Formats: sequence, structure tokens, C-alpha cells
Amino acid sequence: MSRGHHANSGESKNGEEVTVVGFLGKRRDQSSGLSFCELDTYYKPDVQIVSQVTEGDDEAGKSSAAHTSLRAIPNYSPVAATGILVERPRRLKAVQEFGDNRGPDVLPQDKLWDLKLTSIKPLNEFPKDIIVSKNTVWPPKQRHMQMRFDRMLRDRIRLRDFVTANARQFLRNDRFEEVETPMLFKSTPEGAREFLVPTRRAGYAYALPQSPQQYKQLLMAGGFRKYFQFARCFRDEDLELIDSLSSHSMQLDLEMSFASGKDVMRQVERLMQLISKRLGGAFGYKEIDGIRHPVKASPEQLKEAKLAMRKSPGRMEPDALHPWPRVPERFPVLTYDEAMTRYGSDKPDLRIESQIRRIDDIVTPDFVSMITKLEKPVVEAAQFRLTGTVQENQAFIHKFMDNLPKTPLKLSGDATLACFKPLNGFSAFGHEAAEKLAARKSEHWKKLEHGDIVIVHARRNVRFQGEGWTDLGKLQKAIYEAAVAQKLMAQRFNWGFCWVTKFPLFTPNEPETIAAGEGQGGAAGFSSTHHPFTAPYGPRDFDLLATNPLEAKADHYDLVCRGVEVGGGSRRIHVAEMQEYVMRDVLQMTDAGVGQFAHLLEALRAGCPPHAGFAFGWDRLISILTGVDSVRDSMKGEDLFVKSPTKMTDEQMKAYHLEIRKKSTTFEPVTSAPDFEPSPSAIPVPGDEPLPGSSSV
Repeated sequence: MSRGHHANSGESKNGEEVTVVGFLGKRRDQSSGLSFCELDTYYKPDVQIVSQVTEGDDEAGKSSAAHTSLRAIPNYSPVAATGILVERPRRLKAVQEFGDNRGPDVLPQDKLWDLKLTSIKPLNEFPKDIIVSKNTVWPPKQRHMQMRFDRMLRDRIRLRDFVTANARQFLRNDRFEEVETPMLFKSTPEGAREFLVPTRRAGYAYALPQSPQQYKQLLMAGGFRKYFQFARCFRDEDLELIDSLSSHSMQLDLEMSFASGKDVMRQVERLMQLISKRLGGAFGYKEIDGIRHPVKASPEQLKEAKLAMRKSPGRMEPDALHPWPRVPERFPVLTYDEAMTRYGSDKPDLRIESQIRRIDDIVTPDFVSMITKLEKPVVEAAQFRLTGTVQENQAFIHKFMDNLPKTPLKLSGDATLACFKPLNGFSAFGHEAAEKLAARKSEHWKKLEHGDIVIVHARRNVRFQGEGWTDLGKLQKAIYEAAVAQKLMAQRFNWGFCWVTKFPLFTPNEPETIAAGEGQGGAAGFSSTHHPFTAPYGPRDFDLLATNPLEAKADHYDLVCRGVEVGGGSRRIHVAEMQEYVMRDVLQMTDAGVGQFAHLLEALRAGCPPHAGFAFGWDRLISILTGVDSVRDSMKGEDLFVKSPTKMTDEQMKAYHLEIRKKSTTFEPVTSAPDFEPSPSAIPVPGDEPLPGSSSV
């Protein structure tokens, strides 16, 4: 007798007696002697139990006992059911009696099975006090119930496994080696605030790694050519203030020696193309309750979906199967300054067709004085063409702007915002300026039509210095998302991948950054924009380290998808003297601060090769692939299922030499003197010649 899932093993046949395990669905009683019940086996296809009391033969007693047992077992209980398999004809619609959120279609390549019940055994019983309905919303403390009954969640987890397995296989085929790095690290000022793990040795603590950054650089110094790891990363951040998924998240880390940043960027593009191709050959998606839900599909189904999309592009029914979008072979590249100027963000959303345009050349001084008190500001405009009537569009934008104080945009407040309703709402511009703006037309700015919305904003005329948004960039993104949600703009499902490069190497410190204990703790008044191991972009930027560090650009590159940063990387400083120079002379870190990196400086000193790397925010990437905005339930870094973190007991506090001070105090981290001698000040100047071996990596 076979056990387990018959269809997946490939061993079970029509007419064979098998035992199948799974969860009972909601039983449907047709009569006192005939009942049907779906058996959720987790893997497709599900099995329908058919329990029928036979009369007048030797099996009557056996079938009656099985039927009685089935009707006595509570719905949703785990069971082991034994019976005769009978293959049913394929059908298009599945019975939706299970009370979950499964999609309505059964894949035509799946066999549909009846199990003519001969016996059934409960393996546990589902309690009567838990109510299950189709629209039940499970709270975080019942995460196990959500996973059990929300098929969409389970399918997203399956897709995550599919993508992770294919990424791992791709990298191994490309001669990357997977190396696991330690989880208990030491506290070093890389940039983000760390979680400390106290020990029973008074005054000593580990730190959970912000990322494996230093370890993977040590691997490059140790002779590894290509490294990767799915790594847990921990940052003690204020989640409500940042665009972050969680205080702990999964990264896919890559590092390549004898490589440039362009080599790494090309490697990442190839990986994304592989993932897109594999997903496109195995998955489609459906729009269910506004969520793009991944659906496992056959080649025949995917072919039909592609044909349907070609016949009626952009007009497919919500219940229809859509082919998985493909990514381009190469991703467009924007510099940081270009992204901030054209999109008002260092995470540009390329689905927004209209770009921000400067209108300094057409507005009058009188108009500028009406909207801002700033002197000689940059005046910019963003355009929106909505699908509603003029009245509907005006009502939408008025309501949006009226609710601005209630939104989390957190505008800087140094400018006034003005909203206009073309073409009859331009009087504030003056006749000549209104005519010029109405006539403007370019690749990313459509000639204005009646009913268009234009947002005008004035900002300080200063150089971008590492900030992630302009106020108009925040507004443009928020208005786009609100308009899509209200179906006043079409939602575009292209990926919108792009690279953002040439970030400022350093960013001025904000008061809240210093108060939070973030940055590198130097006395220069600025910190590394990403981390202090990032190399300057070129020789000119290296020279600027001594004269004007805030103008230096970094050889850093962020991968952006649909307005979300899904990963970032950089070429690293691989010469010990240069690394120490950046820490000691540019950032003006103390001897003790530099000493915390003594292990890394020693590794670089031992002939470390040029190297570069990248880290995907893996959870964030998967959330985008599955159409989910976030993977977190709490803005406080909490696990609401197990209710962590928990308060320490007095015994634990005593064992770890900790105490709670009633008065507010400033924590001063314990540092040790450097265990190395400062290197000579002679710094080699990097050249712009190709790196040895870079073309073969």
C-alpha cells in the first residue's frame, strides 16, 4: 500500500488502494449515505474524498464504518485516509468549499482524483472554538492559521523557495562558492546602529552583523575569487522613519575579486534575467483583490496567456492568467544627480512616465514670491494625466492635497506647494508663462491638455548631498500610487529596473544621525554615504578627498525596481593605506575607532586584490515579485507571533552585568586601544586602467 501523496510520487495508479494524508476540508453531505470532502494535501492536486455507504455486499459494513468516522471528524483536522483512487475528468472550475483564498482555476495538466473511502483515521482534531470562514483575517499571533488557510501566502512562500533555489544554482554554475560567515561579530562603526549581545564576561558584548561586509572582504583577501551567501543581517533601526523591511532581513551577498563594479553589475543583470526566465516558464500571475498573485502554470497555459495579451494588451480580465513579465537584457543607468533631478528620488520609479521638469526659465519673479519665501529657488513641476473627468481629477487632487498633513510624506516645509488645473487654472502664472508651459512637450513631458494636473514646487538651490528624496519627488510618487489605487491611472506591471550610480561618497551628518549613534563617529561632520569601505569613483574623486570630500563620488551602484531599492554594492577600497587614510584623515575617526578595523586593515595590507560586490535585499525582492508592499507587521522590530523581544528578568540582568538606570544617560561604548601601528601617510593614487583579469570574470 502506498503512503504519502500519490500524484507527486508518480507511483499511484487509477484503481489502486492508497493512503493519503492531509487536512480535511469542509464536508458536503448529499444525503445520509453520501458525503464529499476535499483533502488538502498541500501539493497539487488536492484529493476529493467520496464516502458512500454501500448496501447488499460484503463491503457494506466497512463503508458504513468509514462513513461514520468521516462525519465524526471535525473539518480542517489532519487525517490519514485510505481508499481506491479514481481519476475524474478534467474540469475548469474547482469547488470552493474549503473556505480559503485559493484561486478559482484548477490547472488542466493536474489530474483530479476521487478517493473512494474505505477507512479514515484522525491524526489530531481541529478545535471547535476556532472559527474559519472565507474572509477570516488571521492576526499575527495566529500566523500558523494564516499559513494553513491562506493559499496566496503559501504560494508566495513557494515562489520564494523557487527563486532562491534557482539563484543558488545559477551562482554555483558560474563558479561562485557559498561560504557561511559568523553570526556573532564585533561592534564596528560601519554606519547603522547595531544589536549588541551581552556576555557573562563583564563589559564585553558581541554585535550581530549589519551585513557580512567585512567577512566577505576578508574572503577576497584570502584568495576566494567568487563568494555568495544568503545571510541574515541585523540593524537596530527606527523602522517607521526609514524605507526598510525589518530589523533583521535576508540578503543575497555576492563578492568578486579581480573585478570592477561594472563586472558585478553585469553579473546581477544576468542573475535577474535567469530568475525572470525561470519564473516565466513556470509561473503566471492573476490579479486577486488588487494583489498580483503568482500562479503555477503549464507551458500550454502560459502560451495561451501570451496570445491573449497580444490580442488585447492592457485589457485582460482580472481573473485571467497573465504571463510573467520579462526583464530587459541590460538595465538603464542613471547617476544619482540625474535620478534626483528627474524623479526627485534616488530610487526612481520608471513606471511614472512624466518626469520632473525645471520651469525656472518661464516663471516670473512675482509667481515665485507667491509660492515661496526662498531666494533664487529651483522651481520644478510634475505632470499627471488622469483617466477621470475634469471634475473627478480635480476632486481627487483637492482631497489628496487637503489630507497632506495626515500623510507620512514629512515634507521639509521650506517651500510652498501650488496645485493647478490646466488649462483654465494657470492665471497665477501670468499669461505669457502659462502659454509657454502649456506648449511644452518632450519625451517625458506631454503637451498639456484640459484636465491635466500640474504640481509646482520650489526648493533650495543647493547641490544634492546624499538625501534620498526631494519634496516634489515624494509628492509625485504618493500621487501616482493614490491615483493607481483609485483607478485614475493605469497600473503598469513592467519591472522598471534601473541602476543608480555615482552617489556622493560622503553625506553631512544630521543631528538625529549623531543622536542615534549612527555613522562612523568621526569628527569631520560627515559620514560615508554607504559604508567606509567604498572606493572613490575615479582619480578625480580620489583627489577630492584631500580638498573637498563632499564633492567626491563613490563607485557605488544601487539596483532599483519599481521605485524600491532591491540591492546595492560597490567597488571596495583594497589598499590598506588608502583605507586607513579615509578613516583617519578624511572621516577623522579616533585611534580607537580605526583600531576596531585592525583585522580588515591587516588583511588588505597582505596583498588583497581589487574586488567589488553586491547585496540583494532578498525579502524585499521577493515582496516585489509577489506584489506585496511589505513583509513586516510591526514598525517596532517585533515578532508579534512569539511576542519578542521579551523583558529580561532580574536574574538575567545580573548574570550579564546589566542594569537599568532610572535617569536618562548617554551611553559611551567601550573601546580598546588600537593593536596596530599607524601606517605611513603615503597613499597610492588609483589609475583608470582596466583591472587585470576583469574581462574574464
